[in-house]
Amino acid sequence: MNMHEVIRGPLITEKAAELKDATHTVCFRVAVEANKTEIKSAVEKLFGVKVDSVRTMNMNGKLKRYGRFEGKRADWKKAFVTLREGETMIEFFEGV
Repeated sequence: MNMHEVIRGPLITEKAAELKDATHTVCFRVAVEANKTEIKSAVEKLFGVKVDSVRTMNMNGKLKRYGRFEGKRADWKKAFVTLREGETMIEFFEGV
């Protein structure tokens, strides 16, 4: 799998911002098929940092109703990537 296919994008939430400041952890939306070693190597190659650990969670898509029709959002996966001590943080929105 290509490293650009593994990392779908950053997750910018209040919880992710607190983790980034407190524990040097960055949160990403990743491909459902990706495993921890693929995520680790993709982050190290894309951002030029050293990764200490990776934790993943499979998120189930929510059931949504549109009038009388019922649908389901797609399942997805998120990864919490902890950077090694001394590494610079990954900034997604610099200068905004």
